[in-house]
Amino acid sequence: MFAIRYPIVQGGMQWVGRAELAAAVSNAGGLGIITALTQPTPEDLLKEIARCREMTNAPFGVNLTILPSLRAISHAEFAQAIIDSGVKIVETAGRNPEPYMAAFKEAEIKVIHKCTSVRHSLKAQAIGCDAVSVDGFECAGHPGEDDIPGLVLLPRAAEELTIPFIASGGFADGRGLVAALALGADGINMGTRFMATLEAPIHRSIKERIVAASELDTALLMRQLRNTARYFRNKVTDQALAVERHQGAELTIEHLGPFVSGQRGKIVYESGNADAGVWSAGMVVGLIHDIPTCAELISRIVSEAREIVASRLTPALACA
Repeated sequence: MFAIRYPIVQGGMQWVGRAELAAAVSNAGGLGIITALTQPTPEDLLKEIARCREMTNAPFGVNLTILPSLRAISHAEFAQAIIDSGVKIVETAGRNPEPYMAAFKEAEIKVIHKCTSVRHSLKAQAIGCDAVSVDGFECAGHPGEDDIPGLVLLPRAAEELTIPFIASGGFADGRGLVAALALGADGINMGTRFMATLEAPIHRSIKERIVAASELDTALLMRQLRNTARYFRNKVTDQALAVERHQGAELTIEHLGPFVSGQRGKIVYESGNADAGVWSAGMVVGLIHDIPTCAELISRIVSEAREIVASRLTPALACA
C-alpha cells in the first residue's frame, strides 16, 4: 500500500519528526514521518517537506495530530499544506480525522490513524482510513484510558479489522517485529527507538539517557483528567506527580500546565538537559542499548526477524 521495502514505520514525534530523520528511515526501506506541528506554520511545513524531498526519493508521510494546544493552531490549514505539498501518506492522531478525510481522499492520500483501542480502530475503518496504528499501553505519548497491552490488543484488533494495521508501543528489534506479525499486525511503528539513532535531530545526551534507561523509567501523568500521557521519568515528571497527589480530585489541567508544556520538551531535545521539562518516551527504553544509524537499525531488525523465524519458530513447529 505504501510502496516501502520493510513493514517498519517511524511514527510522528513532536520536535523529533523532522526531515533528516524521516528521510533516513525512508532511505533505509521504512516509512519516515515528518511531524507537521513541529513546524511553526503551514508555510514552514511546506519547506520541511521540500527539504525531505531533497534527501530521499522514497515515500514518506506527514503526521497531523489533532488535539487542543496551548498555542493557536489551525489544523485545517496544516491539512491543506499537506495536500498542497503532494505528499500521499498521512498519519493522523488525536481526535477523529473525519473532518479532513474528504479532502485527503480527493487528493488520493492514504491515511493511517493512530488508535489505542479496538473500538476507535473500527471507527477509523468506518470513516475510510486506509490503515490504523494500534497503540498498546506500553507506548509513549497518549496510551488511552483502557490500559490494554499489545499482547492482547493486537490480536483483538486482528479479529475485528478488515483494513491493515501496524503495531505500536514496545517495539525496538526483530523480536518485536516477529511478535507483531504473529499477533496479526502488518508491521510495526517505532517512535522511541528511532529517537536513539544518529539521524534523530535531538541532543546526543538525550539519546544516551535513553540507552541508559530501564523499562521502569517512564511515568504516567494526567490520569485523573482522562488524558493519560507517558513521559520519561525525571525531576519534572516527579514534581508533576506530586502535584497530582496533592490536588487529588480537585486536579485541573491548569495545575499541570507549567510542567507539561510542549515548549519545555523542545528545550530538552535542544539543550540535552533531560530534566528541563517533560518529554515522551515509551517503556521500550529498556530494550534500547545503542545509537545506530537508521539504516543499521532497520537492517538489523529485519535480519533478527529472519533469524528468529529460521532458527526458533520453524524448527519448533517442525518438531511438533
